[in-house]
Amino acid sequence: MEVKILGTAAGGGLPQWNCNCPNCQAVRASSAGVCWLNQSSIAVRANNQPWFLVNASPDVRQQLELLRDGKPVSIRSSPIAGILLTDAEIDHTTGLILLRESSEPLRVYGTDTVRIALTEGFPLLSTLAGYCGVKWSLLEPGIPINLGLDAANQLEVEAFPLAAKPPKYMRHKAVADEVWVVGFTFRASGKVMTYAPGLAQLDDTVLERFESSDCILIDGTCWQDDELVNLGIANRKAREMGHLPLSGAEGSIQHLAQLRHPRKILVHINNTNPILMANSQERQVVEKAGIEVGDDGLTIEL
Repeated sequence: MEVKILGTAAGGGLPQWNCNCPNCQAVRASSAGVCWLNQSSIAVRANNQPWFLVNASPDVRQQLELLRDGKPVSIRSSPIAGILLTDAEIDHTTGLILLRESSEPLRVYGTDTVRIALTEGFPLLSTLAGYCGVKWSLLEPGIPINLGLDAANQLEVEAFPLAAKPPKYMRHKAVADEVWVVGFTFRASGKVMTYAPGLAQLDDTVLERFESSDCILIDGTCWQDDELVNLGIANRKAREMGHLPLSGAEGSIQHLAQLRHPRKILVHINNTNPILMANSQERQVVEKAGIEVGDDGLTIEL
């Protein structure tokens, strides 16, 4: 199995167009130790088969260029066989519109909750129907499916529920027990990778899934719960936005540091998070805990 990080940053990327936080200013000044980052997305494949894109960010055009290898077989071609969606957030789905020039319907995988949101709240699916069209494949939490293009190439994905909030545009329709966000566990050739870019809490079930994985790519949005409030750029804390902060007594670092088996890599990192600075104290704390900070273009082979 091969995994490529296409975008490490949370919504808005780094730098964010309207932000003048220390990280954004450092990137614009080309300072050492911090670099431009695309918005959250990864790609997964097995046995050198076509890639599966996980979440379609607004940066999808340049991200897909990272997946091209070999000579094109025709004048129109795509490096991906399908798109899997962890949720219906704008940052994870807007890129679908940029793929409308596809010569065949886009194969999109997601939960029924995501399908409803992208039909009734943010009507991407009905919009795409007038262009390339969409072939929707249902993902039900807890039920693995095979993404392999033939019997000899097995790439299994299992969606699992995560505690997180619905997108803002669907909150007036939200039902308390609906699953709005899922993570994905991929399996191929005896190797396991788990992707969870949105975590509101860590329970024993999720931690056991992480421990049984060979590599985990996990939510690193904010360093502290009141990070955005302290900077004066938001009135909601990280937990209120559906993201468990890294630091603090109940932060994710203390839980992730206890995991012994998997390689641990942070993704979906907000532009304000000080761990993006290579020489920051916060970065040192993360690395001392045996956790890596992801980077665009990083390839993981399992």
